[in-house]
Amino acid sequence: MNASSSAPAPLRLLLVGATGAVGQAALSLALAEPRIAEVVALTRRSLAPQAKLRNVVADLAGLPEDADCWKVDAVICALGTTMKAAGSEARFAAVDRDLPVLVAQRTRAAGATRFALNSSLGANPSGNFYLRTKAEAEEGIRKLGFPAYTIVRPSLIDVERSEVRPGERIGLLFARAFAPLIPRRYRAVKADAIAQALLTGALRDDAGERLVESEALQN
Repeated sequence: MNASSSAPAPLRLLLVGATGAVGQAALSLALAEPRIAEVVALTRRSLAPQAKLRNVVADLAGLPEDADCWKVDAVICALGTTMKAAGSEARFAAVDRDLPVLVAQRTRAAGATRFALNSSLGANPSGNFYLRTKAEAEEGIRKLGFPAYTIVRPSLIDVERSEVRPGERIGLLFARAFAPLIPRRYRAVKADAIAQALLTGALRDDAGERLVESEALQN
């Protein structure tokens, strides 16, 4: 058997949340990954054209079950919002729980075998509303029977955003100033590190669940 015949088959990857900080980083990494033949980025606004990128501009929830964008090998879900941006608990849950589970349902039904979810440090069904919602998203995906799925649980994301998030900005200033004194688990995490963990999860060849906790994302 020659080397080419044993090489992994090229993959088709769906990326949702490609316009956020983590999603943008994941998109760059995925487009540069030789194992990926095509990246399908499902967004609400157009992305700049790039080689290997297929940008589907649509309302995610409104896409039919048999849409071609669901027919992929692997999925990275980097969807997420804040309570302030969402405006209500119901709208927050729709973005951070309902849409990730919907994407997982549609892609699993279409044959996807790998799923990587960006969740949160401390996701817990007994936690506060935020952490409970994250845990419910994890459990919804867990039940779908992906042969391999990865859940990444970062702490505060260390990134400069164009939108103003006062609470997050204060938290980042504190996290950066006192990083050596903060336990690794609670230190701010670079978006690139989260994106790399998601891509690694989407490309993994082993089976089962993999949890990537925040301390594993530190440099």
